Order: sequence, then C-alpha cells, then structure tokens
Amino acid sequence: MENQNIRSKTELQGHDKVVGYLLWIFGFTGSHRFYFGRPISGTIYFFTFGLLGIGWLIDIFLIPQMEKEADYEYRQGEFNYNIAWLLLTFLGVFGVHRFYQGKFISGIIYFITGGFALLGVIYDYWTLNDQISELNEQNSN
Repeated sequence: MENQNIRSKTELQGHDKVVGYLLWIFGFTGSHRFYFGRPISGTIYFFTFGLLGIGWLIDIFLIPQMEKEADYEYRQGEFNYNIAWLLLTFLGVFGVHRFYQGKFISGIIYFITGGFALLGVIYDYWTLNDQISELNEQNSN
C-alpha cells in the first residue's frame, strides 16, 4: 500500500524546484523561465543573457514562487514535466521529448532534421508545458 502511494505521488509530480535550479544554472539562456511556463521572459533572457546576469541572479529567489504558479496552472498526470523538459533541453534537436510524449512521427522528423533546424525546438520551448498539460488532460478522461 505504501509503495502504491509513493508511486502515484511521483507519477503526478508537477514542476520541481530542483529541476528549476538545475536549469537556472543555464539561466542566461532563459531555460528555467521556459520550464516554469514563462516563454516571453524566457525569450528576453535568451537574447539579453539573463538581463545581463542581473535578472538571472534575482531569479534564484523567485524560483520557489514560479514553481507554485506553474503547478497551479498546468495539469499534472501521467506525463512528467521534469522528464519532458530535461529531454527537450538536452536532447531536443533529436526529438527525444517528442518520443516521450508519444508523438513518434514528429519525433522522427525532429531526429532527421535537427528539430526542424532548431525552429521546432524553439516552438517547443514556448509550448511544452501546454503540450504536457493537454496530454495529461486527455489521459485523465
């Protein structure tokens, strides 16, 4: 019984502060902001190197609140945000995050084309939270 509770708790895990801080290390690229569902500020960070490092340093204190807001906004379920984001961040050009979501055709296309020459990867940085939330919604019905 206890193992079942642990299993269901980890399956329904949403965004995680530890992953947020791991991505924060690369924060000058905005990856932690994309992860917490803030694509506009993530894009600004990407082009300004984390607002010249100042915003990046301030974010170390803002990550706990960003986690709470992301967990409130996006549906938890079978598909884990942490896994999807780590796959996108480190293997996105190979489409591994798409395979994880069960999107095999686009995963193969990403693999062959380098994530549509990185344009698809950029699109996924903007929309991955919504994609995972939508899949979790579909699987809950």
